[in-house]
Amino acid sequence: MGVILDVKNLGISFGGLRAVNDFDIKIEKGELYGLIGPNGAGKTTAFNLLTGVYKPNKGIVKLEDKDITGKSTIEISKSGVARTFQNIRLFKKLSVLDNVKVGLHNHYPYTTIEGILRLPRFRKMEREMTARAMELLKVFDLVGEASYPAAKLPYGKQRKLEIARAMATRPKLLLLDEPAAGMNPNETLELMDTIKFIRDEFDLTILLIEHDMKLVAGICERLTVLNFGEVLAQGETATVLNEPQVIKAYLGD
Repeated sequence: MGVILDVKNLGISFGGLRAVNDFDIKIEKGELYGLIGPNGAGKTTAFNLLTGVYKPNKGIVKLEDKDITGKSTIEISKSGVARTFQNIRLFKKLSVLDNVKVGLHNHYPYTTIEGILRLPRFRKMEREMTARAMELLKVFDLVGEASYPAAKLPYGKQRKLEIARAMATRPKLLLLDEPAAGMNPNETLELMDTIKFIRDEFDLTILLIEHDMKLVAGICERLTVLNFGEVLAQGETATVLNEPQVIKAYLGD
């Protein structure tokens, strides 16, 4: 399949504190890959480095052999990387449908004048965006709530909506930061099925941070474990989860 993400020696410091150090990861196209570790291990910081929120002090990030190290969030998004956040970031007052359409705008450009005057090109693109957004909402079983303000959705459905919006950018690589956080067991099982479905249906590669080990063991093919900002273990999921140093990092002595 080939490598889609190749990260070498990535690192960043904050005020002398090395938050992530010598982070290496290599992900094949089409993989469902997990990034795990105890609280404070540096997982979200690693995501922020991969998506341009933070600029690394050292290291290289390549997406399909294209160097995206230190690029802006917009440039990285246009390169084909999308993400969700540990704390849900929706436009709470916008409708569910409009939240997804926000993610589509890079692919349906029209000028400000066309928008203000509602010219034919603007109306055509709006129709196309609405149709595409509804297709994504169908995948996440949110069509019935399309007109609802995002804030009115239950927590589990807000999580799904955030993933749908990320999908609207047409990513090659989707980064999910604790997608099951706050979900009950039934919602988590449904989410597992949805993640596997979108990986297969949309030919995606997915990298996820998750604390729910049942979810990780159930869908991730390979794992990287971070501890104190450094890679502790890497490899096949079942093997990594049974390594003594990984168990110790989670459970202590």
